[in-house]
Amino acid sequence: MSLKVQITEDMKTAMRARDAARLNAIRLILAALKQKEVDERIELDDAAVLAILDKMLKQRRDSITQYQAAGRTDLVQQEEFEVTVLQQYMPQPLSAQELSALVEQAVHSSAATAMQDMARVMALVRPQVAGRADMGQVSALVKARLGAPR
Repeated sequence: MSLKVQITEDMKTAMRARDAARLNAIRLILAALKQKEVDERIELDDAAVLAILDKMLKQRRDSITQYQAAGRTDLVQQEEFEVTVLQQYMPQPLSAQELSALVEQAVHSSAATAMQDMARVMALVRPQVAGRADMGQVSALVKARLGAPR
């Protein structure tokens, strides 16, 4: 079952259970997916759905920090609930060891030796970690690896 179909089925389940909070969160997801399909006139595959969900997660996390700084605990709770719903559709995150191994493999296969080669390494790593790791963390690992003497 595709990710988009699963999200639609979960919406129906939330409707039947009269779970308004979950239903609203899932409707936000489906609206973002539909918007992307309409804008680009495409049918989304699982990779594109994961990219949208990842972007939505990042937005929610940014909002949480801003709401916490403003003292808006009600909005923080709502955003945190949406994060939990979004994370249900994301693949299992990579461990630190798995991520380090992927970075090391990409550096080795691209024959990268300096910071100038970072784009090549990131191009190899990005598809492997899509939705499974924070790209900021991946970037920091690649920088540390390329900046470190061999």
